[in-house]
Amino acid sequence: MSRNLRIGDVSLNGNLILGPMAGVTDLPFRLLCRRFGADLTVTEMISARAVTYHNKNTEDLMKTIPEDRPVSLQLFGSDPDIMAEAARMLEDKPFDIFDINMGCPVPKVTGNGEGSALMKNPDAIEKIVSAVVKAVHKPVTVKIRKGYDELHVNAVEAARAAQEGGAAAIAVHGRTREQFYSGKADWDIIRKVKEAVAIPVIGNGDVTGPESAKRLLRETGCDGIMIARAARGNPWIFRQIGEYLDRNDHMEAAAAAESAGCSADGFSDRPSAPEIRDMILEHARMEIELYGEKLAILKMRSHAAWYIAGYPHAAKVRALVNNAQTYDELNDILTNTLL
Repeated sequence: MSRNLRIGDVSLNGNLILGPMAGVTDLPFRLLCRRFGADLTVTEMISARAVTYHNKNTEDLMKTIPEDRPVSLQLFGSDPDIMAEAARMLEDKPFDIFDINMGCPVPKVTGNGEGSALMKNPDAIEKIVSAVVKAVHKPVTVKIRKGYDELHVNAVEAARAAQEGGAAAIAVHGRTREQFYSGKADWDIIRKVKEAVAIPVIGNGDVTGPESAKRLLRETGCDGIMIARAARGNPWIFRQIGEYLDRNDHMEAAAAAESAGCSADGFSDRPSAPEIRDMILEHARMEIELYGEKLAILKMRSHAAWYIAGYPHAAKVRALVNNAQTYDELNDILTNTLL
C-alpha cells in the first residue's frame, strides 16, 4: 500500500512528518531527520507579528537550503490580517507549505489568544485560515489539539472550520491544551476528525516506534503520521517506521530485521554508543556551521541529553556535556565516556 501523501499541490514521497518543536527543529535537525526518512519537516513556530516587524531572530528561524525540501513554515498568531500579511511577505521564500499553529499550549502563547487558545473559537479558526489561504498560492495546513480542556473537546468542529477556510490538510494532536504533553493521547478523536473532513488528516501523539505508528494508521485511518518528541535524539525513528510500514507482512518484516541483526519486533534496536557519539558530533558540526561554536555547543547540551538517554552513565555524561564550551571539549567527553 502506497504511503505517498499529497497536500494541496505538494506531493510527498511518504507520510512521515517531523513535527515542529520550539528550540529543536532548526535546519540541522531537520536535515538529519530527512536523511533518515522524514518525508516532510516543519520549522520551529514563527510569530506572524515578528515577521511583519522584520525581526532578526525570526530570520534565523527561517534558515533553509535546497536539501531541506519539502518543508513547511509554521506561523502563529490570532489576527487574520497580520497572519495573511506575514504569509504574503514570505510567499517567495523557499517553503512549500504554510502551517498555522493552533496547538501550542505554553502560557506565553495562549495568554495572547494564540496557539491552542484558538481552539476556543472555531469561527476565528475559519477566519484566520481563510485570510492566509487568500493571501498565498501555496497550500495552507493547520495543527490543532483535541480541545482546550476535557470540557471543551471540539477538534472535529475546529477541523471543519479549518476545512471551510480552505486548509489543504490538518494535523491533530490527541491531547488537550490542559494536558500539555502528559497523559495518553486520544487517538479516537483523530479518527473522528478523519471521518468528519475530506482533506488529509495527520495523526500526532504517542507514536514512539514502528508498531505504534502502524496502530495509529489502523485505528484512526489517518493519512499521515507526525512525530515530534520521539524524534528528539532519535532521527533514526523515521527510517525504522518507514521500513516497518513498507513491509506488507509482519513476518517478512521480522525476518528482515533478524537478518539485518536487529530485533524482530520492528527494527527497534537503538544505535550503538559509537553511532550515538558520531551522530552527536556531526549534529554539533552542523550547528556550528550555522550558528557559530558558542551558541551551537549551548544548543547541543539539550540534544546530547536526548541522544544519550537510556544509555549507561547518561547522567554523568550529561553533566559533563553541560559544562562543555567548545567542540573539542564535547568530542573529548563523548569519546572518553561513550566508548
